Amino acid sequence: MLQMRRSRGAFSGFLLMLLGLWGALIPFVGPYFDYAYTPDKAWTYNTGRLWLELLPGAAVFLGGFLLTVARGRHTALFGALLAAAAGAWFTLGTVLSPLWNHHVPMGGSPASSTVYMQIMEQLGFFTALGVVIVFVAAAALGRISAVASGIREIEEYPETTSADTVPVETVRTEETRPVHTRLLPRRKSEDTTQTVG
Repeated sequence: MLQMRRSRGAFSGFLLMLLGLWGALIPFVGPYFDYAYTPDKAWTYNTGRLWLELLPGAAVFLGGFLLTVARGRHTALFGALLAAAAGAWFTLGTVLSPLWNHHVPMGGSPASSTVYMQIMEQLGFFTALGVVIVFVAAAALGRISAVASGIREIEEYPETTSADTVPVETVRTEETRPVHTRLLPRRKSEDTTQTVG
């Protein structure tokens, strides 16, 4: 019951690994494409990036990896739950960070000058990324939790006694004989012609 096919969570796991890589690496490589949060320098490390992007991205990657290689339900469920929690942290981390950062949001702010690009950076770095991760992880949880993965119900048959059983050859021979030979005994051949006169 705890066994499952590896293909059950493989595609979701692969997607989660890609999303985890995106979440962990985009703050470091995004400035090359003018897609960044402050500080908008490539490969710049700070505490906000560690707690809000690197660690959750690594957790999503690990959860996706566990989903991809898992043969048992417990491992796959743990991977999906880990990815879902990290995805929720991508979405909520910047909102909750003022609680421990002296009332200042961690993670910086969108570096673009236009409102449209600032919205896209907010979505791509945190909000939409977290929502997509939670959605994929929840879909994987649903597939893994479904019990109908090759488990069949056992049907109970009533026990038969020897009086109820008939040898197969006996039944076949009686059913396959023509009706007239079964009902009428064989007679000696006689001349049954009559002369009418």
